[in-house]
Amino acid sequence: MKMKMKRCKSCGEYTLKNSCPYCAGKVGVIYPAKYSPEDKYGKYRRILKEQMQDRVNETS
Repeated sequence: MKMKMKRCKSCGEYTLKNSCPYCAGKVGVIYPAKYSPEDKYGKYRRILKEQMQDRVNETS
């Protein structure tokens, strides 16, 4: 069984449990996805990143 460090989305505390022991909030894994040179979804992530950057520039 792999143990992965997790971080609470509500209070920001780190834990190995499936829910936050401090505030009972939801937790998420803090590590990024592995890099693959055969990235199937890279095109879509770049498009999304570009769209998000455009939105930030429009609101500024």
